[in-house]
Amino acid sequence: MTLSKLDQLYRQVLLDHNQHPHHVGEITNPTVVQEGSNPSCGDQITVAMVIKDGLIQDIVWDGCGCAICKASASMMTDVLWRESLNNATELAQRFLQMTTGEDVDVKPLKEARVLAGVKQFPARIKCATLAWHAALEGLEKVEQGGV
Repeated sequence: MTLSKLDQLYRQVLLDHNQHPHHVGEITNPTVVQEGSNPSCGDQITVAMVIKDGLIQDIVWDGCGCAICKASASMMTDVLWRESLNNATELAQRFLQMTTGEDVDVKPLKEARVLAGVKQFPARIKCATLAWHAALEGLEKVEQGGV
């Protein structure tokens, strides 16, 4: 695939998730709710999860932000939905490693792997990783028994 085709795919996936985001809203009786903000861009994201028997039964996000932030949050919920706590934590960490240029297997990240290119734009990394950091912080609270 040529670079221009990869760039076109990146833009299409990003636009689709921004215009038609997945898993947006609120859930009843969440196990954990974690907020995240990016003051430099104005992004504000809240991630909520229902966790039963060590599995993410439901995950949603809500908030406002730039196109990259909202699209990444949408992709994040697709990746983490119905995952075990251990797998979800590993996937979130893998995404964060990918965005900083570390060599990781991106296939399990599904469409979120298109955000690997954000590493070329350091000012946008916080936008792409905000929801993932919030989810990871929420998962850590659950694992530590803090909820």
